[in-house]
Amino acid sequence: MYAVILAGGSGTRFWPLSRELYPKQFLKISGPKTLLEQTVHRLSGLVPLDKIYLVANGKYVQDIKGLFPGSGTGPHILVEPMGKNTAPAIGLAAIQLEFKDPEAVMAVFPADHLIKNTKTFTQLLKAAVTVAQQGSLVTLGIKPTGPETGYGYIRAGSRLTGSQSRKVKMYLVDSFVEKPNNVTAKRYYKSRRYFWNSGIFIWKASVILKEIERFCPDLYKQLMAIKDSLGTSRAPKTIEQTYTQLESVSIDYGVMEKACLSLPVRHLPARQAGAGGRQARRVVMIEADIGWTDLGSWTAVGEVAKADRQGNIMVGNVLDLGSHSSVVYGDKRLVATIGLENMIVVDSPDATLVCPKDRAQDVKKLVEQLKKRGAQEQYVHRTVYRPWGSFTVLEEDQGYKIKRLEVKPGARLSLQLHNHRSEHWVVVSGVARVTCGERVYDVKANESTYIPMGTRHRIENPGNQPLQIIEVQNGSYLGEDDIVRFDDDYGRIEK
Repeated sequence: MYAVILAGGSGTRFWPLSRELYPKQFLKISGPKTLLEQTVHRLSGLVPLDKIYLVANGKYVQDIKGLFPGSGTGPHILVEPMGKNTAPAIGLAAIQLEFKDPEAVMAVFPADHLIKNTKTFTQLLKAAVTVAQQGSLVTLGIKPTGPETGYGYIRAGSRLTGSQSRKVKMYLVDSFVEKPNNVTAKRYYKSRRYFWNSGIFIWKASVILKEIERFCPDLYKQLMAIKDSLGTSRAPKTIEQTYTQLESVSIDYGVMEKACLSLPVRHLPARQAGAGGRQARRVVMIEADIGWTDLGSWTAVGEVAKADRQGNIMVGNVLDLGSHSSVVYGDKRLVATIGLENMIVVDSPDATLVCPKDRAQDVKKLVEQLKKRGAQEQYVHRTVYRPWGSFTVLEEDQGYKIKRLEVKPGARLSLQLHNHRSEHWVVVSGVARVTCGERVYDVKANESTYIPMGTRHRIENPGNQPLQIIEVQNGSYLGEDDIVRFDDDYGRIEK
């Protein structure tokens, strides 16, 4: 079995902690590891690292590499030039795996979900692989604990019998349905035939490609153009050119909803009928009691964090008087709250969210408004993480910007220059090895150096402790894109 982890995301639902350049899978919401690291870790013992593939937008590649350093055997990263929803991402992984192994079974996972019962999860995956090897499309369905409007649903049909189904509950799937309104969600919950759609799928790579051919023929043709280029120097350019033409469509809407149609074959177009006039391959759901949550909004934090006696979840530098059933996330500065009822407060260095719990799903709409404004608070944090460490913008105004840089032990920035700004560096702690033009020299704590505009330069940390630097930029343009790289340890040089 191969694992395919969809590591895209837009950083909307957990704003302001998540941003477009720092989506939910990079957050440490439940423990010391990010959600993406947890997703990879729970597959250990079941899928070796060299059979794990992460599908991600190119803007997240360096962050992912930073989470899995020195791992020469995996996980592998499949780069999408741009986000086009789950069907193209899964198709891209499927052609890669079929090219490598025509009999490959691929299990598809979102990168940002939590699963508490990993032992049962592993057992169900093993059962799912057996069913998938027989040509079925398999998914895990979660038994609802309430009438949730934030999830898609799966309508279970008849229960399957057989050796595998004696160990686990398996059903043929009648339909996949979109997120319901509150009235419909209550009806689904009472019927006991509807399950939450986990977004976890198991199938043979060759089988899902045939289903894409039947239900998304245009996408299939474009995937085949990419597949024809695999193993050649044309592949990166072909992927980039093809992706601009792809329709953005989810695997649920593009394939799974249609594959579940119970129409007689005579009502289906000829290209959708199976061999010998039979219906499409069956879609199977395995009932999964695995302690699953997709952390779809701030209200889901209650499922992973322990509440106090008043039902509050208080994290960070928070002081509260008399609040009940509220979520308050603080950072370094003090957040003081009084008498909140069913509220969410999330404070970050550059933005603060305040909303009722029952409006948590509307955070996505708020982020859309920020995007229309072109607000930096939607796109990036004040602290930006890089493979070499991080930088924090302390202050910025016309003609100048002040940053705090932290460089990891043994790491170095690229050899670079800026056309529109000069830089002045003050070392706060550690020792900086500086390249400035033809000179290479060390700058110690409480010392400084100046980098003129247009001069090649580099910082590296030769020590075994983090290097802290205050950087003052001056110039006519201070954007992060004013950079020309000549040498880079992280493959960020444009070719």
